[in-house]
Amino acid sequence: MEAYKVIFCLLFIILHSLAASNDCPTSYCGISFIQVRFPFLLNDRQPENCGFPGFDLRCAFPSTLRINLPSSGEFSVRSIDYSSQTIRIYDPLNCLPARLLTFDLSNSPFSASYFQSFTLLSCPSDVNLSGFEPIECLSNSSFSVLATDSKTFVTSMTSNQTGCMITKNLQVPVDQPYDDGFTSQLDKDLTLTWSTPDCKKCEAVDASCGYADSNTNITTCFSSFHGAPKPPGIFRIITFAIAIPAMTASIVIACFMCTKGRRNKLMIRRTTITAVAPEDTIAPPNIVGLDQETIESYTKVVLGESKRLPGREDSTCPICLAKYHVKDTVRCIPECRHCFHAECIDEWLKMNGTCPVCRNSPSPVHVES
Repeated sequence: MEAYKVIFCLLFIILHSLAASNDCPTSYCGISFIQVRFPFLLNDRQPENCGFPGFDLRCAFPSTLRINLPSSGEFSVRSIDYSSQTIRIYDPLNCLPARLLTFDLSNSPFSASYFQSFTLLSCPSDVNLSGFEPIECLSNSSFSVLATDSKTFVTSMTSNQTGCMITKNLQVPVDQPYDDGFTSQLDKDLTLTWSTPDCKKCEAVDASCGYADSNTNITTCFSSFHGAPKPPGIFRIITFAIAIPAMTASIVIACFMCTKGRRNKLMIRRTTITAVAPEDTIAPPNIVGLDQETIESYTKVVLGESKRLPGREDSTCPICLAKYHVKDTVRCIPECRHCFHAECIDEWLKMNGTCPVCRNSPSPVHVES
């Protein structure tokens, strides 16, 4: 037994010399697969020293990451690529062109690989725009708004007595120049990059990145052992050469001691104790969602031109955060009258027995025959 303890103490010392934890675990927002780690920080879930200034994220319902750009407001995060140091963002209200009118990266740690120039044209609704699709969320019953990167098209639309006027010139961040024809919807995700802190060298060797010193903003690479600094060159080879045999020996001894101890306890139990299961033991309830018959009993309608909901009025579905459109199918929960896209709430209620907004437990609607 003494040899067993000595080996474990030796193993602990060796591994501790290889890896001292920096206490910055990877975090997630709900069921999202986007990893949140340095330089990003998930507010209220990770220590403040685990993120770089300007990289704060928050978790929005149900599992959407949000980032606030100081001069441009809050955006939803589509993905983060730590190896190339890029982040893709989009407008949670599904009107990115409106956000681009005041988009500004000057006070953030992010930049764009390329900026493409677009001109916004406002044309009277009676102008024939056959073949050109207006930006819906910027247009209304009186004017249609077009976005184009073609100077020729701008000249043509503003010099032929069409009534079209230039309302704004935009510099739109893109990962590479593209040509969607004469007009664009400007609804593609924005791809931004960051250069500071530079953690590409850490990602290249499958190491994590973090602060080298809590008193400065200098970063360094950490090994896969809890985020500890990687030992250089020959020292790393020597320590691993010692650690691997020690780990192997300790595992073999631990398995032997565990098996021996378990066998002895089993023999004692068989000869002295007869295990009796309590008769009044109650299994914990298995919480599941609603059955299909109950879900189908709730009001389901197809939205008309007015897009008026049969329950509480709202312009977006609280689950997928997408706007309601004409001919969308919605379903409402009777007690609280909250409404959602039918496909969204049906999937939710199959797994959860409560309303995703107010958390009340709905009941089936009984229809008299």
